Amino acid sequence: MRVIAGKARRLNLKTVPGMDTRPTTDRIKETLFNILQPELLDCHFLDLFSGSGAIAIEALSRGAAHAVLVEQNAKAAECIRENLIFTKTMERAEIQKCDVLTALHRMEGQKPFDVIFMDPPYDQGLERQVVEYLTRSSLADEYTVIVIEASLETDFSWLEAAGFHAYKYKKYKTNQHVFIQRNDA
Repeated sequence: MRVIAGKARRLNLKTVPGMDTRPTTDRIKETLFNILQPELLDCHFLDLFSGSGAIAIEALSRGAAHAVLVEQNAKAAECIRENLIFTKTMERAEIQKCDVLTALHRMEGQKPFDVIFMDPPYDQGLERQVVEYLTRSSLADEYTVIVIEASLETDFSWLEAAGFHAYKYKKYKTNQHVFIQRNDA
């Protein structure tokens, strides 16, 4: 796995051995960032369920001003730290080693993020918990772009009731990216 574009282009990233994380493939990451590129310059990026940190590092490499990476797995958090140092993006990043909802509570009251990306373990309903939290949070407003990586089987019929709408679905062979925003956008 590598950084695809920007200042850290072509640098290889470490991943956590085993099946606890699912690194996003380069092809899917490239498609995702082609869609997100207009949002990235000087943005504040939040990467939930960060794994190796590859998504936030790609955002930083492509011009994001700052990224917060949230990962509760200790080995993965150490991998993120090593990748940030290696790609020389550590000074624009913050790692929160805790579960996602704890991290969101800790950050409450801060200004909204421009982009929030989440790649939770599939089919456990964690994306719904996070989105429902963001409904009443200062961390997302009507301009925040939220991207959820999920299995193809994940049901998003609850989005409207949570105050959000999906404006784009990008489906791949085994998973999908769902782009959402608050309804007041």
